[in-house]
Amino acid sequence: MTWLDAEFDAVARTEPLGLTGRVRVVRGLTILVAELPAPIGSLVQIGQGAGRSVAGEVVGFDNEYAAVMVLGGTGGIVPGAPVVLERVHQSAGVGAGLLGRVVDGLGRPIDGLGPITESVFRALDPEPTGAMSRRRINEPMRTGVRAIDLMAPMGRGQRMGVFAGPGVGKSTVLGQIARGTDADVSVIALIGERGREVREFIDDALGEDGLKRSVVVVSTGDESPLMRVRAARFACAAAEQFRDEGRDVMLMMDSITRFAHAQRQIGLSIGEPPASKGYTPSVFTHMASLLERAGALEADGVCKGGSITGLYTILVEGDDMTEPVADAARGILDGHVILSRKLVQKGYFPAVDVLDSVSRVASSVMESGHAAARMQALKLLAKHREIEELVQIGAYASGSDPEADTAIDLIEPLTELLRQRPDEPGRFEKSLELMTKMALQSGEMIQQRRAMRQQAQQMNQQQMAQGPRR
Repeated sequence: MTWLDAEFDAVARTEPLGLTGRVRVVRGLTILVAELPAPIGSLVQIGQGAGRSVAGEVVGFDNEYAAVMVLGGTGGIVPGAPVVLERVHQSAGVGAGLLGRVVDGLGRPIDGLGPITESVFRALDPEPTGAMSRRRINEPMRTGVRAIDLMAPMGRGQRMGVFAGPGVGKSTVLGQIARGTDADVSVIALIGERGREVREFIDDALGEDGLKRSVVVVSTGDESPLMRVRAARFACAAAEQFRDEGRDVMLMMDSITRFAHAQRQIGLSIGEPPASKGYTPSVFTHMASLLERAGALEADGVCKGGSITGLYTILVEGDDMTEPVADAARGILDGHVILSRKLVQKGYFPAVDVLDSVSRVASSVMESGHAAARMQALKLLAKHREIEELVQIGAYASGSDPEADTAIDLIEPLTELLRQRPDEPGRFEKSLELMTKMALQSGEMIQQRRAMRQQAQQMNQQQMAQGPRR
C-alpha cells in the first residue's frame, strides 16, 4: 500500500487555484479580506495597481473576513484591491545549493551571487518528530570554544541556549563556533538583527572559511514580523534537509527573543489577548515547536540518521534570567551557556560563566577522565569565587583552608586555559590534557597542605599537653 499512501499524500497537498478575495479593512500590517476561503498559513498576493503586488500570509479570521498580514509594507493598497491565493502549503527550496549563500526568509538570495540551484521543496512546518524516532544523545559535538567543550560539553542533537545581555560578545562566539565546530554544515539564522551588524557578522565573525560550509538566513529588525518568523522556520527546514541526507548540522539562531517578539506582534494584531508581560500564549507554543525541531534521528526510509545540534541565543534584558522568554526557554532546552557581563568588564573572552552554565547531556558525552578533571576544575573555580572578596580586601588568612589556598594558586592558569582569542583555534585534546594535569596537580597540592596542616595541629596539641615551660 506504499504507492497508495503516496497518492493520498499528493491529493492532500493539491493546491486550489483561482481563489480571489477583496480588501475591505486595513489595520496596521493586517488586512481584512472578504470572500477568501483560504486556510491559515496560505500565501497570497495583494494587488497594488499598475501590475504591482505585495506578498501576505493568512494568519487568522475575523467573522467572515480572512486576516492577512503583509510580508512588506501596506503602501499602495486600496479598498477592493484583489487578493489572489498563491499557495496553501508553505514550502521553500532547500538543499546543497544554499551552502555559502546568504538568503532572506523566503529563501531568495540577497548576496548578489545569482539564483540558487540544486534545491528541493520542503515544508516549513512539518509534522512534529515522534519521540521514539529520536536517537539518544551520546556523541560529543565540539564547538571549538574551550570553555564550552571542557566545562559544558555539547552532544550531537542537543539544544543549548546562550543567555546573554546586549554587548557581551554573543555574535563573536557564534562566529567562532561556526568556524571551529566539527559539524558538517552550519545553518545560521539572524532574526531581527540590525542591518549594520549582518555584514559585520558575515565578514568578521564568520569569515570566508566559515561561510563556505554555512547557510546564512537573514531577516532584519525593520522587516515584517511574519518575515522574521518565516526566516526562523526556513532555517529549520534547511537544517532538516541536511540532516535527512545524513549530515551533522549545527543550527545557530540569533535570537529566540526576537522570534518571540515577532510572534507576539502577530498574535496581538489578530486580537489574541496578552498573557505574561504582554506575550501572547501562542508565543510559547510556537517557541516550543521551533526548538523541538532540533535533535538526532534514527535512520529510516527518509532520514539517513543525521543530527541537528541547536544553539539558540536568548537576550536577557537587564540580565534578568526570570523574564518570560528566558524562563520558558530554559525549561525546553537541554542546557544553557551564560555569558557574564562581569567577565566582559574584566576583559575575558569568551565571557562564559562556567559555574552558572549547564549541559544536561554532559555526563553522556564525556569520558571518565574528562568528567573527573572537569569536576575538579569546577570545585576550584567555586572555591575561588567564594573567597574572592576576602582575598581582594586582604582579609583571607593563608593556610586556613587547603582547598582555598590551592584555588588561589591555580586560578590564573585555569582562567588562562578557559580564555581564548576569537581567531584562536580550540584544540580539544591538547586543552583536555592541560586541564587533566592541572586537576591532578591541584589534588596533590590539597593533600600535601592537609597533611601539613594536620601535622601542625598535632604539634600544637603536644605542646599544649606538655604545659607551659618555666
